[in-house]
Amino acid sequence: MIKLHDLYFKPFVTSQQLEEIVARMAIEIAADLKDEVPVFVGILNGSFMFVSDFVKKYPNPCEVTFIKLASYEGLKSTEDIQRLIGLTQDLTGRTVVILEDIIDTGSTLHEVYRIFKNENVKQLKIATLFFKPDAYNKDFKLHYVGMKIPDKFIVGYGLDYNGLGRDLPEVYQLKTTQYMTNLVLFGPPGAGKGTQAEFLKDKYNLVHISTGDVFRFNIKNETALGMLAKSYMDKGELVPDQLTIDMLNAEVEKNQDAKGFIFDGFPRTNQQAKALDALMESKDSQINAMIALEVNDEVLVKRLLDRGKTSGRVDDADENIIRNRITEYYKKTAILKDFYSEQNKYFGVDGVGSVEEITERLSKVINELK
Repeated sequence: MIKLHDLYFKPFVTSQQLEEIVARMAIEIAADLKDEVPVFVGILNGSFMFVSDFVKKYPNPCEVTFIKLASYEGLKSTEDIQRLIGLTQDLTGRTVVILEDIIDTGSTLHEVYRIFKNENVKQLKIATLFFKPDAYNKDFKLHYVGMKIPDKFIVGYGLDYNGLGRDLPEVYQLKTTQYMTNLVLFGPPGAGKGTQAEFLKDKYNLVHISTGDVFRFNIKNETALGMLAKSYMDKGELVPDQLTIDMLNAEVEKNQDAKGFIFDGFPRTNQQAKALDALMESKDSQINAMIALEVNDEVLVKRLLDRGKTSGRVDDADENIIRNRITEYYKKTAILKDFYSEQNKYFGVDGVGSVEEITERLSKVINELK
């Protein structure tokens, strides 16, 4: 992911893919034009990289020239086309192929056809590296299209955002949701995870999604997902991962303006972690870190036994049950620790000390996330 000015962009088309697309277009056009010597006309500024790579791959003799038109302001293609640099050679009777970096609304083509109508060319063909069919609103024929893409803003390989990004050898797509902080928060029973989640969500304006709370809400309110989950639970079966993901997806959808999410109680397995990654990717985001509160077992046991004196929870009153819960936690966390460590996203934080001290340690990790 890269940042240009105030916006973030994610990888979209690799340099290798670009090379393959350009090579295919060069071969296709050469096959159509056969022995004819065409004049390739690049539309500046955006097409300079495309034109350079294209003519190097074009197998036959050709001529190259440029015109400069301006139609972009920030992220929008405007109807106001300005002709800044014109043609300097006689094109009478010549075959001209326009090499465009991108065609979206098609506004530029109107000016292109107007220009070349007065040049008495033999034929005019349009070739574009990228084409946004959902944005196109003109009737001009596009003879060669390198790649059809969604109607999202892209930068790189000659394309810019307010002057930046033209030099990038790959193409990046605008993130529809800008930078978010998404955390998987773990901690053994008694580590104070719930308390810290409350502090963090307020401090960073995050939404705390507890899997247990989500299940209880859906079942209590008899939502379709809740009733389906209950049908599995009533039979003593595990709720399928996809059903849990569907519930989490519903929670994320409710909070589309959130600065990020704290996931609590999910994932528990590698498969669930992969499913969560896929969910966040579908939202144009990602999990930034798994943060685990680390507390000595004996401290945990003492905390839970003390809590059991007032909580009324049976599992907080029996030391054997407490130790088994802690053991189960480590078994599950060890798997996910490896998963997120491979992505350089695992962070262990000392969970012993005052609430404020622990919050400060957690905040330090979050503040350094990129």
